Amino acid sequence: MNPETGWQTILIMTVLIFFARISDVTLGTLRIVFISKGQKYIAPAFAFFEMLIWLFAVRQIMQNLDNAAYYFAYAFGFASGVFVGLNVEERLAMGLRLVRTITRKDASELVAALRDCDFGVTSVEATGNSGKVNILYSVIKRSDADRYIGMVKKFNPRAFFSVEDIRFVSEGVFPQRARSMFRRLGFPGLRGWGKIK
Repeated sequence: MNPETGWQTILIMTVLIFFARISDVTLGTLRIVFISKGQKYIAPAFAFFEMLIWLFAVRQIMQNLDNAAYYFAYAFGFASGVFVGLNVEERLAMGLRLVRTITRKDASELVAALRDCDFGVTSVEATGNSGKVNILYSVIKRSDADRYIGMVKKFNPRAFFSVEDIRFVSEGVFPQRARSMFRRLGFPGLRGWGKIK
C-alpha cells in the first residue's frame, strides 16, 4: 500500500470510528431513557444496534493500536455522542411531568386559564412560612411543559414551582390538538376527550 492510499484509509477509518461512536452513544442515551420510561420492548432493540456499532469501532482500534488518530476519533466521537443523544432526547420530549406550583397570590385566574387550555389542575389551600398559600398540582406531557410554565409565569410571576419526571399515572387530563382546533371553530362539549384511563 503506497503512503497516499495509507493516509486515505486512515482518514476514512478515523471518520467512520468518529461517527460510529456518535451513533452508538446516542443510541445508548436513548436506551437509558426508554428503560427509565418502562419501554421494555424498545430498549433491547436500541441495545442491540448500540453494541453492534460499538463492536465495529472497537475492532478497528484493536487492529490499529499504534494509530493515535483512532484513539482521538473514538474519544471525540463518544463526547459528541453524549451531546447529540441529550439533544435528541430533549427534542423527543417523551414522558410525563408533575408540576407543583405554590403561590401566595390568589390562583383562581391561573387555574381557570390552565383548565381552559385543558390542563388538569388540582388546587389545594395550605399554610406556608408567610401565611396562606395555594398549591396547584398538574400532571402534564413533557412536550407541554414550556407552555404550562409560561402560563404560570404570566399569571403569577413570583410563584414557586417545581417540575419532576414521573414514570406512570393511572389517568389524567391532557390537552389535545384536535380538541383545541374544534374549540377555535366554535364546537363546545369536548372536555372529556383528554382523559386517559
